[in-house]
Order: sequence, then C-alpha cells, then structure tokens
Amino acid sequence: MKAYSELTKEELLQLKKELDAAYEDAKKKGLQLDMSRGKPSAEQLDMSMGLLDVLNSTSDCKSENGTDCRNYGVLEGLWEARVLMADMMDTKPENVIVFGNASLNIMFDTVSRSMIKGVCGSTPWCKLDKVKFLCPVPGYDRHFAITEYFGIEMINIPMTEDGPDMDLVEQYVNNDPAVKGIWCNPKYSNPQGYTYSDETVRRMAALKPAAEDFRIYWDNAYVIHHLYEDKQAHILDIISECEKAGNPDMVYEFASTSKVTFPGSGISAMASSQKNLEWVKKSMTIQTIGHDKINQLRHVRYFKDINGLNAHMMKHAASIRPKFQAVIKALEEELGGLGIASWTNPLGGYFISFDAMEGCAKAIVAKCKEAAPHIKIFLHSCGDVHDLIGEFIDCGVDVMNPIQPLANNMNSAELKKRYGDRVTFHGAIDIQQAMLGSDEDVKNEVKRVMRDVAKGGGYICSPANHLQFGTPPENVVALYRYAKEYGKYPINC
Repeated sequence: MKAYSELTKEELLQLKKELDAAYEDAKKKGLQLDMSRGKPSAEQLDMSMGLLDVLNSTSDCKSENGTDCRNYGVLEGLWEARVLMADMMDTKPENVIVFGNASLNIMFDTVSRSMIKGVCGSTPWCKLDKVKFLCPVPGYDRHFAITEYFGIEMINIPMTEDGPDMDLVEQYVNNDPAVKGIWCNPKYSNPQGYTYSDETVRRMAALKPAAEDFRIYWDNAYVIHHLYEDKQAHILDIISECEKAGNPDMVYEFASTSKVTFPGSGISAMASSQKNLEWVKKSMTIQTIGHDKINQLRHVRYFKDINGLNAHMMKHAASIRPKFQAVIKALEEELGGLGIASWTNPLGGYFISFDAMEGCAKAIVAKCKEAAPHIKIFLHSCGDVHDLIGEFIDCGVDVMNPIQPLANNMNSAELKKRYGDRVTFHGAIDIQQAMLGSDEDVKNEVKRVMRDVAKGGGYICSPANHLQFGTPPENVVALYRYAKEYGKYPINC
C-alpha cells in the first residue's frame, strides 16, 4: 500500500471507513492482554527449576578451593562464580566481585558511596555544589530513579542506533567537572534494543573527563540475551578498551542472572579496575560479612561454565523469539510502508520500541481503552511524573503506580488533591527510608499515606516499587498489619 502522504483526500476517507469497521470488529473480540514488559513468563521460570535441585542437605557445600560456602568469608565471591560472571561480561575474573541477587542494588550502592565517601579518595559528591549525570534517552527508568533519588541533575543525551550521541557526551564530559557519570545500557538497550557500535565504545573509553571522579555506569543487563543462535549482536569489552585508552579506572560494569534464572534470586556482579574494586571493598567490609555463597555455588554447579549459560539462554530465546516475530510481522503487515510509524527489530533483549507520529500517542492509548472499556489500564512510571499524570489520565489510564514519595514533586497529598477524583493510586509507601527503618517508622508511613491518599477511596496500598535489599521481613508484615488497622473506612488517622 502507498504511504498515507501519497493518498488523496477521498482515498484517505475511504481508508478511514474501512479501518473504523476493522476497529469495531477488534472490539468485539473482548481481548484481555497483559502488556507488562521485561517480565519472564512462567514457562521461562520453569526452565530454571533444576537450579533448586543442585544442592540439598546431603550436598558437599565446599567450593573448588575448599571454602565452606555455609560459613562466613570470601567477600569478593567464590572464585568459580567470578569466573562465570566474568565470562558472561567478557572480562577477567580478577576484575569481578560477585554480589547478591540484583545489579540494581550494586548501582544504587555505588552512587550512594560516591555521595557519602567520594570516588577513590575524591571529594564526596554531597559536599559539591552541583553533581550531574548524563542520561541517554529513551533509557531505563530505574537508572534515572537512582540519580533522581540523590538529587543529581540529569542531562538528556539522545540515543541513536549506534548508542548515545557521542558528540554531546564528549562535550559535556570533557568540559564540565560537575558531570560525574553516564548511565549506559549498551547491548540490546532498554527500551529500543540497540547495541553500541565499536566506534561508540571506543569513543566512550577514550573520554577525557574534566572530573577525576567521572565514571561510566555500564549496565550490561542483556549481554547474553540473544534471540537467535546464528544472528547475535557483539559489543567490545569496555574494560579492556578503557585500559587501552589509558582510562583503566573510568568504568563500572554491572550484570546479573535476573532474567537468566529467577528474578530476585540470581547472582549479580560488578567488574572494574583493581583500584575501583579495592575502594568498593573498603565499604563492603563494613556493610556485609559476605553475600550468599550457597546461591553462587548453586549457579556454578548448575551452569558449569559460559557454555552452559549460553545453552540455557537459547531455551529462553526459543520461548520469546516467536513473540518478537509475531509482533514484527503484525507491524510490517499492518503499518509497513505507510510512513506513519517506525519500530525497532532487535536481535536480543526484551524490547521492541514503537514510535508513532508526533501527537498520536494519546489517541492510540485512548483507542486501546475504548476497545476494552471493562479493562483497567495500570501504568507504572517511576520518578517525577507529576506534570504527566493528567496526560496519562486523558489517555485512559485508571491506576497510577508507583507514586514514589521521595521523588521530586511527587508529594502524594498534593497529587491526591489534583488527580484523586480521576485516577486510582497504587503504591506511595516509601521503600527508601520508612521500610528500612523501625516498626514505628512503618506505622507512621502507613498512617501518612492513609491520611493523604486513601481518604475518599481510590487507593491500593502497596510499596512504592520493589522492596529494597535489606528490608527487614518484620517490616513487610508490619506494613500490611498497619494497613489493615488504619485502612478501614472512614479513614481516621
């Protein structure tokens, strides 16, 4: 079919009539779709059930060098686990520390450490007048939530098919000492599925920062998440490229098995220079007595080596590849050549990014809502979205999540006054301070949210995002106990 721009008015009107009829037919199907993104299916989770059978009460729980994994020690993680994660990231095991279940925790702690203690002896960021981070957009909302939480100024850097606009990156990094970092999701990026080109990686490694404590936050979350065995994107090892460029300390690399085995129950790792790792370990000796070596041992014995990891990822690919292909096929058949939309066709990761013509997004979502008015649209959008909530509601959104109370401009009482008669709020319970505090802190937080958000209805009590590592289990129980106590109508607390 010809591009819409080439059609006459009469042809466009006839086409609209046909599309309206097709839309009415679609509405009659009563479709109910779960559009959650980046969340493994039950089929994918079942693929890793054998991991639970690797160790039992009769198992030898000693590592290759004789370490008893049931006991204290080995701050850097088991050597064989470091080898496994190093092979995943295409680096050396000497460059790796294995942590707990989530790389997001490592990234948060790394920024937090920089704020409080500085970077390898530099001035703590909290004592500086201004701290800035470069944020390739579109990008990963959880990255941005971390920097927003610490009050760091975020500077948008447009993404291209080859990675961030490196001319802009070089301009900011090489000339502004307030720029302390850049978020990078370099392979099968979230949400576009792009992979940084060799030139981009080399230019990134060759930056000449105005700040001695500038670091690249290289979140290689999808490094082995290929869709095809014979067609795979490849990316240069940023750590060795930084070494070649004379910047061995300029990068932190992160990875995990969250979408390899069980989200929330995998292992994660940081790779960096020895100087950076020694700085990290200084705080780790105070922070922890060691991460879960039993889980590290379980993963190593289950996968054995990188070949086992890659074979396992092909099982995931077999599950999700047909879904990618179905979406791409539908987009090409329905919209290909019309000049009204574009989309990515990645070789891996979890995302296809769709771009409509400017000004059409609201109408598209509204049409989805109209097609299934009995379905409630639940939207998750982290961080400061106070000025967008009205737009979301106009699109047909029924439930807003997570309402992060410590994000800028996200005062839940003000949001309730402004939008409470038009949308249901889900979340709002502070996970960054209150849920990590005392029983009294949890109680006061629940009372605050019930008072500010629950009055008049339209509130679903929940933490404002995933509970953080280290949240006391008793605080989780307390949250729901106090929600039952103070969440009864009429609200009076």
